[in-house]
Amino acid sequence: MVDAVATRGFPGLTMRRGDARGEWLAGPDRPARPHRGAADGLPRRGPPQRDFYSILGLYWAAAIPFVYQVVSIVNLSVFARTRRYRFFRASALALSLALPFALQLTLGGFVRSSGVILWSFTAPLGALLFAGRREATRWFVAFLIAIVLAAALDPLLPAAAKEIPPGLRLAFFALNVLGVTGTCYFLLQYFVRERDHAAGLIAAERERSELLLLNVLPGAIAERLKSGESIIADGVSDVGVLFADIASFTPLSEAMHPDEVVRLLNDVFTIFDGFAEDRGLEKIKTIGDAYMVASGLLGGGADHAENLARMALDMRDAAGVKGLEVRIGIDIGPVVAGVIGRRKFSYDLWGDTVNTAARMESHGIPGSIQVTERAYLRLSKAFAFEERGVIDVKGKGSMRTFILTGALAPIVR
Repeated sequence: MVDAVATRGFPGLTMRRGDARGEWLAGPDRPARPHRGAADGLPRRGPPQRDFYSILGLYWAAAIPFVYQVVSIVNLSVFARTRRYRFFRASALALSLALPFALQLTLGGFVRSSGVILWSFTAPLGALLFAGRREATRWFVAFLIAIVLAAALDPLLPAAAKEIPPGLRLAFFALNVLGVTGTCYFLLQYFVRERDHAAGLIAAERERSELLLLNVLPGAIAERLKSGESIIADGVSDVGVLFADIASFTPLSEAMHPDEVVRLLNDVFTIFDGFAEDRGLEKIKTIGDAYMVASGLLGGGADHAENLARMALDMRDAAGVKGLEVRIGIDIGPVVAGVIGRRKFSYDLWGDTVNTAARMESHGIPGSIQVTERAYLRLSKAFAFEERGVIDVKGKGSMRTFILTGALAPIVR
């Protein structure tokens, strides 16, 4: 019996649902209008057979729904003045629980009333929709008490002065069962639809969070972090490390608008990101106009260093197309890799290989790719090099270095 009471006859009162439990607003600048539907949470009319009671001469039974509607209108009028929604809601739910119970007692019990007390179940349903699970539980207990009390009183109830004809009583049974079960079904359908919608939003947000995490960490490292590892640190014996830096970028950026500087870096690094993804390499970070990428961290096969060298050639050529020159340095060897920090954490590399690759870049020639001797020995069968000779490297002393110029043509047999 919990449905809705229209607000006609109460100028200035409007109703709208604010949250899952309902919100009621009123004001002189808002025209009164009926707000219909199960979501209103207000009783509007009794069981569908109510109008037949007076025709059958069951005037006491017909009087109960009439009194109910009068009390509901008074309750709505009081709410319009006091704005006490909790009292209004509790009163409406209490009427929804009490009316079918009283109507069943008046008609003479479960069978003679066609089980009209089933409509009392709309009280806990309405409470679940508008008051939350805890209060709905109390109303459900009250409904169970009403059922038990009605069953206990059933043998003691006298028959009504006029009996409802058996055929009509059967029809009323069907209407009561269909009405209550239909209300339950459509409410459950609504809740399932809302649940599925919420689940879809959660799944989309989870996917978005996964993508954001993968922009910070390699996939395998992200999985380990999610599984609960608090400290992630790995020693990897064979890793290729590449540093790239745009030559003369500082004077170039000083002559450009900040938006143009950011746009240029974004365009260049986006191209570099594509190269890394295509060749299965791991971008580590960018620092200003410097770009760091590694190979062999999470597998990649024995040819991971070759993929790194090919990316270096792609980076050099792509920068040249944009009228830029990049210094690129490469070294291959052992590193320590791990995640540092709790906030704005990052995945980074440490070790002599990392420092040496950085020195190859900083001591390099604009527009060229400088590699260490061990990198040259690793790559010389697949790539062309020019020996630069021995140079003095800060923190390393004298080092023999080579310039990567291109890939060798594959041997056809």
